[in-house]
Amino acid sequence: MTSTGDEKSGETTGDETTGDRTTGDEKSVTQSAEGTSLLARHRAVTPSWLALYYREPLELTHGEGRHVHGSDGRRYLDFFGGILTTMTAHALPEVTRAVADQAGRILHSSTLYLSTPMVELAEQIAELSGIPDAKVFFTTSGTEANDAALLLATTARRSNQVLAMRNSYHGRSFSTVGITGNSAWSPTSLSPLQTLYVHGSVRTSGPFAHLDDKAFIEACTADLTDMLGQVGGPVAALIAEPIQGVGGFTHGPDGLFAAFKRVLDRHGILWISDEVQTGWGRTGDHFWGWQAHAEAGPPDALTFAKGLGNGLSIGGVVGRAELMDCLTANSISTFGGSPVTTAGALANLRYALDHDLQGNARHVGAVLRERIEAGARQLPIVREVRGRGLMLGVELTGRDGEPSAEAASLALEHARDLGLLIGKGGSLGNTLRLAPPLTLTRDEAEHGAELLVQALDRAQKELWKGSSK
Repeated sequence: MTSTGDEKSGETTGDETTGDRTTGDEKSVTQSAEGTSLLARHRAVTPSWLALYYREPLELTHGEGRHVHGSDGRRYLDFFGGILTTMTAHALPEVTRAVADQAGRILHSSTLYLSTPMVELAEQIAELSGIPDAKVFFTTSGTEANDAALLLATTARRSNQVLAMRNSYHGRSFSTVGITGNSAWSPTSLSPLQTLYVHGSVRTSGPFAHLDDKAFIEACTADLTDMLGQVGGPVAALIAEPIQGVGGFTHGPDGLFAAFKRVLDRHGILWISDEVQTGWGRTGDHFWGWQAHAEAGPPDALTFAKGLGNGLSIGGVVGRAELMDCLTANSISTFGGSPVTTAGALANLRYALDHDLQGNARHVGAVLRERIEAGARQLPIVREVRGRGLMLGVELTGRDGEPSAEAASLALEHARDLGLLIGKGGSLGNTLRLAPPLTLTRDEAEHGAELLVQALDRAQKELWKGSSK
């Protein structure tokens, strides 16, 4: 990541609770040297395109609850969860115990052998999916899950034509890059798929932004219908994130994909809901993001990953049995559905359900949003606060009112200085992303919002310093 803004002239003092830096001493000097050495080693052996946050990249060494500790000796409130992956809590005892117990019996077997934890987890996900007669295939990541969904859809429909949303992101593999509608994350135009990009997932910009929700949905649906009238041959599927993740937590009005599904059904086109970031109750209002668009029925398949494993490498596809069974060639998975990952994921999912973390996301997320919006009213740098539950985006602008990636980079740095870890994204890199673990308490939400508003205030002052009015 390219850093922006002036380097800090010194360090601040503080305590473990706020995460402020301690005054420079021999320990901090040693830690700084060790961090520099690790960064040099990292850069020497990893590709140049592998992004790191912060001017001084951070190593996280351990965590508990909603907090993590860095090798710099500081404690941070974690509002990004390793990219929406720490769903329940860091070092959740139920998960670590399940992993340790399973690891003590057998670490690996592959899908060539029966596995109780894999079957039990698949049964639970199939039941929760809302898809009739559902079957589940496990992978090791969200990218691989979307790959598998594309393979199933294109095979079932005998077509390599795919609909995707503008501003979308679905992974870093060759096929998923080919359906990613975000140039910042599309390193190549080569693709095994022919992708057609659809309007609708960015409500506040584009040709239909001025319309009310009903007219917006009608215009996007008419555009989809017109596009399909110009396509030669069948289209396999529409793949869409209910709330776009890397795109900056943007989304269209409720009911948009229901309107799309009615059009898709007339053409026999499948609907794949990419729930890699929105699943498991994170949005508060719904367990799955697609349920905000449920009037025309469930998707044909949905993909999942990230939060299910709470840090364990797991993803998957759940879909109608007819679709899931459509492959005629042999196939296995070496690591997908491994005993250790499924045992840990099952414990994590059960904890989320037993403790109604969806309800917590709804209630605490509302507090978090309210506090951020209240603090942002006096900050012109904030263009919009959006999202649902504990999946919130804060879009930033410069003094001229134009989208500002520099503002987001500065806010990211200042938030870290204050002891808060957040993410960023958006097609222009100007949106802060907040996605803490779903066990976030009200007190932590209020404290995190306070730190974020302070960071935004500092970023605004730094960005506007010396600029003309």
